[in-house]
Amino acid sequence: MLGNRNSRAVDYTALEDNALAARLQDGDQEAFRHIMKRCNQRLFRVARGITNNDQEAEDVVQEAYVDAYEKIATFRGEASLLTWLTRIVLNEAYGRLRQRHASVDVQQIEVEQLDPGNVIAFPVGVMAEPTVAFAREQIRHLLERAVDTLPDAFRVVFMLREIEECSVEETASALGIRPETVKTRLHRARRLLRASLEDTLATTLGDAFPFLGSRCDRMTDAVMLRIGRLL
Repeated sequence: MLGNRNSRAVDYTALEDNALAARLQDGDQEAFRHIMKRCNQRLFRVARGITNNDQEAEDVVQEAYVDAYEKIATFRGEASLLTWLTRIVLNEAYGRLRQRHASVDVQQIEVEQLDPGNVIAFPVGVMAEPTVAFAREQIRHLLERAVDTLPDAFRVVFMLREIEECSVEETASALGIRPETVKTRLHRARRLLRASLEDTLATTLGDAFPFLGSRCDRMTDAVMLRIGRLL
C-alpha cells in the first residue's frame, strides 16, 4: 500500500507527468490529486465518448483512477502517463458497455457508412462573426448532441482528435488501433456530423464536454477519499 510522504514545499504544477507518477510510486498521495486534476478532462471525454452518458462517464473515470492507483507500481513510463491512464479508462468503459449490451461489429458500421446516402462532409472552418456567451453555450449543446449520435468507435476518435486535439499517433496508441484507422474513422465522423451543424461550430469544439471547476474538484475529492480507505 502507498503511504503519505512529506509533500510540503513541492511545486506540483511544475512537475512533469512522469515525475508526478514517480512521487506517487514513492508514496506521495498528493501527487495523485494533481495527476487527476491534470487528466480529468481528457479522461472524462474519453469515457463520455464511449458511454454516451455523463454520470456513467464519471463513474468510469473514478473506477479507473482507483484501479490506476492500485497498479501505479506497474507504470514504467514506456507510454505517457496520460496514455496509460486512457487505456485503463477504455478498459473500464468497454467492460461496462459489454455488460450493457452486445457489442456492434465496428467493421460493419464502417461498411454501412460508405453508403453515399449516409455520409456528409463536415467542414472545419473558423467563426466568421463574434458571438455572445449564450450563443456559444447553445451551439456547444447542439454539438454535444450531434456527437452523441455517432457510432461508438467514431465518437471516441472524434473526442480525442477534434475535441482533445490529440495527434493521430497519440490517438492510435491510446485506442490500440492503426493510425490509418484513426484517420478513416475521423473522416467518417466528420462527414456524419454535417447533418445538423453549421461551419460556426468549429470554434466550440474545445469547450465541449467540459470537466473543470467544481465538477473536477468533486470527483477528485471523491477518488482521494476512496484511495484513503485502501490504506
